[in-house]
Amino acid sequence: MSPAVQGVLVLVVTILVLLTGAPVAFALGIVSIVFLVLFQGADSLGVVAETLYSGLHDFTLVSIPMFIMMGAAIGSSPAGRDLYVALDRWLYRVPGGLVVSNLGACALFAALTGSSPATCAAIGKMGIPEMRKRGYPGEIATGSICAGGTLGILIPPSITFILYGIATETSIGRLFLAGVMPGLMLTGLFMAWTIFYIWWKGFRAYAPDFRYTWAEKLSSIPKVAPFLAIVVGVMVVLYGGIATPSEAAGVGAALCVVLAVTIYRMWSPTAWWRILRETTRESVMILMIIGTAVLFGYMLSSLYITQTLAQAIADANVNRWVLMGLINLFLLVAGCFIPPAGIILMTSPILLPIITNAGFDPVWFGVIVTINLEIGLITPPVGLNLFVVNAIAPDVPTRTVLLGSIPYVGAMILALVILCVFPEIATWLPDTLMGPATGGR
Repeated sequence: MSPAVQGVLVLVVTILVLLTGAPVAFALGIVSIVFLVLFQGADSLGVVAETLYSGLHDFTLVSIPMFIMMGAAIGSSPAGRDLYVALDRWLYRVPGGLVVSNLGACALFAALTGSSPATCAAIGKMGIPEMRKRGYPGEIATGSICAGGTLGILIPPSITFILYGIATETSIGRLFLAGVMPGLMLTGLFMAWTIFYIWWKGFRAYAPDFRYTWAEKLSSIPKVAPFLAIVVGVMVVLYGGIATPSEAAGVGAALCVVLAVTIYRMWSPTAWWRILRETTRESVMILMIIGTAVLFGYMLSSLYITQTLAQAIADANVNRWVLMGLINLFLLVAGCFIPPAGIILMTSPILLPIITNAGFDPVWFGVIVTINLEIGLITPPVGLNLFVVNAIAPDVPTRTVLLGSIPYVGAMILALVILCVFPEIATWLPDTLMGPATGGR
């Protein structure tokens, strides 16, 4: 059987196994072991344990549970509510100010947690009922939260960027910096659509003479400022070369736990147990995916599937932007069915030599991949954020949520086009602060 036929067979079987609903880590592990035994015999089982171990034998991986703990500590506290209240009091005069406040809170919470579902749930639990209580249309109330939640994997610190950096041996610090400007741009596009839509509908949530006093505005800041200071501090020590990603994540996690406990009086063992349980559960899930994705990559390489695919693309000699368009289409489709972590760890090692040979920057490409995966989070059939919003507002029809999300998907596609035309939006900040790329992590 030729490598091309083997590759098609592996693709079909992998998709079928994933569609059964099996956890990504187990699905990748089972497919890898079955095809290794099928084409290389039972002796190939001897490399399984060693390959899994080598996939996890990386000190950079320590940063993953630390950043997850950072997000769990904040997600278990009322920090999302306080962010929402603070922004609402400052932006209430803007058309659609409550929706804009939610999007701003999503962007800030994303910087605190690095998780899309956590951002969607934390801000949505407070924002969706409040928006609907004030008469906002159901599609804009739910669609904005679906879209705002996706910022959790783009605005640093991002678990997605850490996984991409590990899978492609790209500097995690550069990836974090590369996500800042696109993250702000995408937030701005979301807000621009929201303001236009609300202005077009002529909707007003507050009475014309309603005002928040300066005392009310300023009183909303003290609780959220320390958490934002931690994020800024983590970024400074990381980009300034003072600490490694693992060290910065460890200190940031410890400080977030301390602040969550002291500011919100989370002294009970139940609160601590919730933080530790969420951290352990998500960390083990991601680390298992990393290990089995490395095994999956080894299987593809040992069967010469990866090499055959790369050679076929090189022999096709197509325009590099046609190639990038095809890669984007593939990522968009894959993102509708597979979680971001699985896609990155499965495809990045395959796509990296292809895009570098075509002359694309791997750091810039990391941002492109992440925005594609953001779109997958709010598109059926497996749009994770759609399920989160449905759980928060079960009385809002799924069709309404989808209709509200579509314009924000358009904003993400526009962001992809802008980044293709102006790649400096992603590369300028890391090149300015860290110098031209020299490789390494």
